[in-house]
Amino acid sequence: MKNKNIQIKLTEETLDLSECVNFVSSDSVGGIVNFIGTVRNQTKGKTVLRLDFEAYEPMAVSEMRKIAEKALEKFDIQKIVIHHRIGVLKISEVPVIISVSSSHRNAAFEACQFAIDTLKETVPIWKKEHFEDGEIWVSANP
Repeated sequence: MKNKNIQIKLTEETLDLSECVNFVSSDSVGGIVNFIGTVRNQTKGKTVLRLDFEAYEPMAVSEMRKIAEKALEKFDIQKIVIHHRIGVLKISEVPVIISVSSSHRNAAFEACQFAIDTLKETVPIWKKEHFEDGEIWVSANP
């Protein structure tokens, strides 16, 4: 059964912060916290040219949904969005957005932190960093 307070997306399309904020917004919300991950131009002193994100899609979506459900159970939040992009991303593009709403800000901050930390640990999304002198897979989750 689909929870109406959760929105999950894994896509090759550009992520839209306003879509995320609109989903979590309501008259009863006192705070919205957004985490926006961006592609940076350096890792450990090496120039990054681009990133490739790959995922085992059915499991990734399932795991993202589990994270959102756990956040709703664990924290006093109203709604949560977890969107992640796959494919080739250039410097400054956005691979992940997490938006959380709650009556009071602390719950939204805590749930957002929980969601991104857990996503990095458990969701089968892999990142390949491309440098001028080669490439390397990083953040290889289960």
